[in-house]
Amino acid sequence: MRAFIAILLVATLSWTQSTAAATTSPAPLAEFTADMTTHQGFFTFYHAPAQGNYYLQIPRQSTPFIFQTSLPWGLGSNDIGLDRGQLGATRLASFHIEGNKVLLQQHNTYYRATSDNPAERASVSEAFAGSVIAGFAVVAADDQHVLVDYTPFLLSDTHGVIERLQQTEQGSYRLAADRSVIYPARSKAFPDNTELEAKITFSGEAKGQYVRSVAADPDHLTMHLHHSFIRLPDDGYQPRTFHPNSGFWAENHMDYAAPLGEPMLVQYIPRHRLQKQDPDAAVSKPVKPIIYYLDPGVPEPVRSALLDGGRWWDQAFQAIGYEDAFQVRELPADADPMDVRYNVIQWVHRSTRGWSYGASITDPRTGEIIKGHVTLGSLRVRQDMLIAQGLLAPFARQLDANTRQQLMQQVEDMALARIRQLSAHEIGHTLGIAHNFAASARDRASVMDYPHPLVSLATDHDGLTLAEAYTNELGLWDKQVIAYGYGEASPATIIERNKQLGLGFISDRDARAAGGAHPDAHLWDSGSDAVTELERVLAVRRTALQRFGLDNLPAGVPLSRLHQVLVPMYLLHRYQVEAAVKMLAGVHYDYYVTGEDTPDYRPVNAQQQRRALQQLSQTLSAEQLALPDTIKALLVPTAYGEPASRETFSGLTGLIPDPDSMAASAARFTLELMLHPERLERLQQQQQQDETIPDVRQLLSAVEQQAIAPAYQPAASSLEQRLAFEALTAIAGSYLNAQLSSTAKAPLHAFLQQQQQLWEGAAASDHRQFALAALTQLFSEQSWPVKPAPALPPGSPI
Repeated sequence: MRAFIAILLVATLSWTQSTAAATTSPAPLAEFTADMTTHQGFFTFYHAPAQGNYYLQIPRQSTPFIFQTSLPWGLGSNDIGLDRGQLGATRLASFHIEGNKVLLQQHNTYYRATSDNPAERASVSEAFAGSVIAGFAVVAADDQHVLVDYTPFLLSDTHGVIERLQQTEQGSYRLAADRSVIYPARSKAFPDNTELEAKITFSGEAKGQYVRSVAADPDHLTMHLHHSFIRLPDDGYQPRTFHPNSGFWAENHMDYAAPLGEPMLVQYIPRHRLQKQDPDAAVSKPVKPIIYYLDPGVPEPVRSALLDGGRWWDQAFQAIGYEDAFQVRELPADADPMDVRYNVIQWVHRSTRGWSYGASITDPRTGEIIKGHVTLGSLRVRQDMLIAQGLLAPFARQLDANTRQQLMQQVEDMALARIRQLSAHEIGHTLGIAHNFAASARDRASVMDYPHPLVSLATDHDGLTLAEAYTNELGLWDKQVIAYGYGEASPATIIERNKQLGLGFISDRDARAAGGAHPDAHLWDSGSDAVTELERVLAVRRTALQRFGLDNLPAGVPLSRLHQVLVPMYLLHRYQVEAAVKMLAGVHYDYYVTGEDTPDYRPVNAQQQRRALQQLSQTLSAEQLALPDTIKALLVPTAYGEPASRETFSGLTGLIPDPDSMAASAARFTLELMLHPERLERLQQQQQQDETIPDVRQLLSAVEQQAIAPAYQPAASSLEQRLAFEALTAIAGSYLNAQLSSTAKAPLHAFLQQQQQLWEGAAASDHRQFALAALTQLFSEQSWPVKPAPALPPGSPI
């Protein structure tokens, strides 16, 4: 009883204290901030230097705004993905003041009601949860405003750094408040936006190799986090409807006020606001141009290349009647890249090469782009130079100085041509434009595709040329997309014109999947016919390998660096294999719209599929995959002092390079594509409709002929044996795949049983005995004793 009374007294005392605190009148705002530095703007804030605090002034009649978080200073690891300049979430937010508490709340913008009836709008708002992002106690106030200490929230993990480190298995970290401070140099207020920044440290026990490879002290990671308060744009912007063939991304929401019988899903395209000064003129300057600013930290000659490529977009705006509507300038020295007033192209360094991307801050109500932010990975240009170095062999000792200089200039020219294209590509994303992975099949019609350098056999000698490696301007598709999003012609007119021009559009979901079916939608490919181009690329690859050697490496560097130059040469065909395999069990289709299209929805014809099967199976042969002896003689172990690199092949021979594993890894890559479960299922079904289309059994027979049959001989080379077991391992893996239907599994079973019989009839050899043992184990224990070869070194991005 005494214990209960004691608890009751403590609870009563605690309630009394909290009630007293809640009812204490806040200090007068002017008096509280008298000794602080005032930053007047959209949201005025006060800096108390002695305490290192920021106080945010909030109007009592607060209206919605955009709340944006970002990461101005990153971690430097492509694998972890916390990059300098990375945008975080964009939220429609508002402050809710109740008594001495203030809530920062995020509105649910996906579910809404476009209605003049307030009750109807409220019924949707009340049905779907919003989110309170943060809560604050009022520390001062006047009749018009309240003041809150914003510092603790600014010093919190609003970017999800801790979660990202956990997801990538780098360790468990916590926010170290004693090692974190506000950052006044990048905290400013302007009429339409307020920018606040903090230097934040995350402490923990570093466990992952990625974080250990980039941080000064991997147990304590210090980065910058940034908060932006952005005034909502006025009502002068007119949203434009999304069309699946427009080439734009879609901004989606559900409208619960849609009339019965009409779709509830509303889709707008994201785009910048652009208006003519003279709406009636054929050509006019804009009311306000779209200006992008380039990171001043970019060195020459890359800086000039990025400026040139970015300015290509003005061609498209000129074509729709604008003068100087799109501009690219250098960012002023005193400007903050995270300031919402600037569209920015940032040059971002990482420890390894990685993706570039274009992101935007977009009004979630309308799709209006408020700020475009491009991230360009700085090491990609060096990868292009490495590819050119492997192709052109510019360091040949017999060359005179002038010729060597000319070749090195070609290497640099190719890399800079790629940088121009990359600049245009990523800016295109921040204009609202999606990838078009069908553009390469239509004479490189868009910078929004992923281009592989076009390498050609020179006609005047037995070498290679990169004269047309990349395009040097926008494609026709790009101009049509800008016309749809920013022009005055009706969207329907633009879509119809695209059809007349033969411009196709297929984007990420259809192009990226390993089991993809669209015969024109590929990454890093070339040519209008994927199979013909594969045949051509294999010829280029043979020439490159025949000429490969010491001439591909400058004097004075460790010979072991030749490994890294070799990888893109040996795997020159990898992307075209990915393209050609989509002809196999491929299907022609587009993004059809009822009332506009007559669907041309059909399998790739049998002849093309058979051609694809024949060409793909040849990439599995020892003849294609054997490394020339001249190259083997130069593949020495890594020199002392050279760092380990994932850009080289893995093998099974320790420190000694492993040519057999190189070939097996390349074969594994092709086999996994050919034997993808979705592809096998489609083959079986298509063959039922057209018996001239190859079925799974014919696919397996082609693999057998190129990769397995040579190993039936007792004198088969170690490479032939290795490729045979790589093929058997891939086929056995497909057979054991529980997701595969019985229809597709049956021919795999029959083939493997036949293999057992063939190996039984083969001449005696150690590998024959092992093949029989492995097949016996497969059927008796439903397991396979051989692991596949190591995966290939990274390919994308280039």
